[in-house]
Amino acid sequence: MSSRTFAWALPDRIPGIVKIWLVTGLFMIFMQIVIGGVTRLTGSGLSITRWEIVTGAIPPLDEADWNSEFELYRQTPQYHKINKGMSLDEFRFIYFWEYFHRLWARLMFFVFIIPFPIFLWRGMLTRELRNWLVAVVMLAGLEGFFGWIMVASGLRERPWVNAYNLTLHLCMGVIIFCTLLWTAFIAFKPAPRALGVPSGNKLSGIILGIAFFQIALGAMMSGAKAGLFYPTWPDMRGEYLPAVLLDPGHWQLNSFLEYDTNPFMPALIQFLHRNTAYILTTTVLWFFWKGRNQGMSADRGFWSLLLGLLALQVTLGIVTLINCTGSVPVDLGVYHQACAVLLIGVILWSFYRTTERAKSV
Repeated sequence: MSSRTFAWALPDRIPGIVKIWLVTGLFMIFMQIVIGGVTRLTGSGLSITRWEIVTGAIPPLDEADWNSEFELYRQTPQYHKINKGMSLDEFRFIYFWEYFHRLWARLMFFVFIIPFPIFLWRGMLTRELRNWLVAVVMLAGLEGFFGWIMVASGLRERPWVNAYNLTLHLCMGVIIFCTLLWTAFIAFKPAPRALGVPSGNKLSGIILGIAFFQIALGAMMSGAKAGLFYPTWPDMRGEYLPAVLLDPGHWQLNSFLEYDTNPFMPALIQFLHRNTAYILTTTVLWFFWKGRNQGMSADRGFWSLLLGLLALQVTLGIVTLINCTGSVPVDLGVYHQACAVLLIGVILWSFYRTTERAKSV
């Protein structure tokens, strides 16, 4: 028996404290994505104009500190183009969300960086878990760098962060969540029961790819505020394919770079986001149909969760869209993003159960 096979055969080899640590990390990453959604939709992301890793953990403590921070914000394009005349109390509100977002990131750093070497030193992690956790830490460091690049993009000319940088930042967050979730799968279920679906690995992998692409499009939707241009469903202001997408004059590099100065990109992003949702829904239903006679009774809970989250996500997407009149509804937008993370987590579980390490029970 190989060492890898032996490790799989010992589901209790990982101590309970490590499993609790992994679950805590997953919760914190999920909440960071949710807090990031609130920060973005409330327009709070540019309220803190400096990146101070240590001293930035201390918020303004008196009126002088608040006025100093507010003065820095008053020098940004967002203040002059959108929030000119904002009161100090209004500034405190948006400052809170960006500060909370950064503070939560700092807390995650300590939650990971302190126990990790202790668990390594005490031999509480298998080599496989250690490698995955090193990947999580490296990705988290990269995510912090991308986060500052994103914020910096909104402090120069645009009153908002660059939509492409925002998309990269969110996608990196989802990748970190999925990487840690995969690590947790290994810790809790080294050899899971196989999901009885013919060609399941290939099909679940395709669904996982579509779901991730859809999340990226959702980030672009938010960054480009595309929902405000076509707040109707099932059509896009009376059209399935907006006429602007049929105009060859718009298919040029400048339309993609200057996405917020023309109607082309919002139309393209929303068209792709809608139709990718249809493709994802159809593919998941096909996945369900393929597995309906393959151990369906034993997997009833999984299928109910997958289909239930999919239905909820589609409903939230539609309701959020048709309520994008003047601004994106913060609560619906955050629920939609949170549900997307939960859905891709369940899809990842289906992929895990179709890998070579899965066994029939």
